[in-house]
Amino acid sequence: MAERLGELGFYTLAGAPESPRELIEEVAQAEALGLGTVFLSERFDLKEAATITGALGAVSTDLRIITAATNHNTRHPMVTASHATTMHRLTGGRYVLGIGRGIGPLFDAYGIAKITTAQMEDFAGVMRRLWHGEMIFNHDGPIGSYPVLRLNPDFDEDIELSLVAFGPNSLALGGRAFDHVVLHTFFTDETLQRCVATVKGAAEQAGRNPDDVTVWSCYATVGDHLSEALRLRKTVGRLATYLQGYGDLLVDTNGWDPVVLDRFRADAVVGSFLSAIDGTATDGQLEHIATLLPEEWLAPAATGSATACAAAVRGQMALGADAVIMHGATPTELTPIVEAYRAGTA
Repeated sequence: MAERLGELGFYTLAGAPESPRELIEEVAQAEALGLGTVFLSERFDLKEAATITGALGAVSTDLRIITAATNHNTRHPMVTASHATTMHRLTGGRYVLGIGRGIGPLFDAYGIAKITTAQMEDFAGVMRRLWHGEMIFNHDGPIGSYPVLRLNPDFDEDIELSLVAFGPNSLALGGRAFDHVVLHTFFTDETLQRCVATVKGAAEQAGRNPDDVTVWSCYATVGDHLSEALRLRKTVGRLATYLQGYGDLLVDTNGWDPVVLDRFRADAVVGSFLSAIDGTATDGQLEHIATLLPEEWLAPAATGSATACAAAVRGQMALGADAVIMHGATPTELTPIVEAYRAGTA
């Protein structure tokens, strides 16, 4: 097994896997490669977080496991708190519970209440109290009203919390109340630096050591050792899917031209999709969609040779990120890049 690279992570079951059992081979490859952290993005299909993280804990020995993310309001807080303590003990302390705000339009469609910053902060505080054995009476806060919340009075568990953050309010919350902050894919260099400064500044204002909050760049990593069709799906397809779901937020955050987004949305091919573009588009459709996206929108990614990708990953840390999720690639696909990364830091 290679020496562990704690600053590098990947997403298991990226995209639309045929079976969650694919994670077993991915974990084995990741640990052999020496990656430090495996992330899971919960989806309402084959990627239910409690089940998948339990499997990850069972088949791994060294990887840190982070949900990035689940949503606090889809389970009772006692269920989530118990899940986290179970995972903490199962993995010997390798588990990090990660939450996020979720996608508003999807929540509206499913009848799930939208999540507020105040709720996520309240939730984090309640979790930490429960993990340290406290019995909470008559909690009445943003996450709801509960007569009694209690796990085990003997618990004294230091379980880390992670937040997937996008806007300034979420970023500041991450700095003052969470241990890890996961940023979004396709953030420009300027956006990355601004986000890091917001997180670290909020941590300092809260009386915390900014170095105690790990900021993860979520960085599309798509080397040219992959086929052209696969690279197109992992770059154009992935960005197009984000623009489907929350294009206004991403465009505004990066300071991109909203007219381009309007043109993208008005395109007949784009409008024909009722589900995620990256999961269902043909190669021809992706080639067409590529003509709608400026190069600068696709530029925040590690592309090219393995050496170039490794240098780009290191560049994210030079810009201020503490660690990098090499997004959209399996450990097998990342192997030459990680090898080049090791060679470049030796």
